[in-house]
Amino acid sequence: MWQAIADQISTELQQDFRISHKQQLATHSDNLLFHISGAEQQYLVKLNRRDVLDSFEAEALSLRFIQNRHCVRVPHVICAGQTIEKAFLVLEYLPLATDHPYGWQALGHQLAFLHQADDQAMYGFDWDNYLSSTLQPNQWGSNWSVFFSEQRIGWLLQLLAEQQQTFGDIDKIVDRVRQRLHHHQPKPALVHGECWRGNVGFLGETPVLFDPACYFGDREVDIAFAGLFDPLPNAFFSAYQQVHALPEGFTERKDLYNLYHLLHLAYLRGGRYSWQAQELIQQLLS
Repeated sequence: MWQAIADQISTELQQDFRISHKQQLATHSDNLLFHISGAEQQYLVKLNRRDVLDSFEAEALSLRFIQNRHCVRVPHVICAGQTIEKAFLVLEYLPLATDHPYGWQALGHQLAFLHQADDQAMYGFDWDNYLSSTLQPNQWGSNWSVFFSEQRIGWLLQLLAEQQQTFGDIDKIVDRVRQRLHHHQPKPALVHGECWRGNVGFLGETPVLFDPACYFGDREVDIAFAGLFDPLPNAFFSAYQQVHALPEGFTERKDLYNLYHLLHLAYLRGGRYSWQAQELIQQLLS
């Protein structure tokens, strides 16, 4: 397996690469994570089942999409592929720290620049991708309230119903979400899609974003999730506001946007996330 991965790296870079050292790393995801090195090169390798290749290819496309905006650092993609046993994604290896006293301010500025980088008229993306291991549909649409209510909340409620997790009448919940966002038609922005502390690192004081689930949507979804679990420091939010101030009504929409992530965690893990999602839905319907 590792020889096949080394061969594909060699082909992609058009230079010989041989693995001289391999170390498994800790990760919060379902993937296996390895740091590999050769004579001079170092790479990060993600491994999973062969049928996860679509997810790795979608991640590679999203990373390249962000990288091409030249706003915020992301790992450079080397290649993705399959061996007889596994699917893999190879990225540049970056020795990231989890914190930096000035890095959070830089991240706030740079994410704001990313959110301003495109002049897009529609919501969605050119391909479906994945939120962690869960398929995320991104069919293009011109109405934000319809896109978010159907392709985010409705989609997950349907997946949860297939697990026998029910939160009420799906059509009624989707319609209420659509009504709540009916008069909110934000300019579509390229969002990271899963912007939380676990997907941020620092190379010196340079912030690095990874594990994206990109699409064009309301930029507020990134800011809302950044404040949900182990919120990012105040320096991040203040810096973001300096560059690209949030519009009126964000506070009211924040919980609605985070319902998507709570439903996703309910789908993956159940337990307290299901209870939190249920509470939010009851507030929404009241």
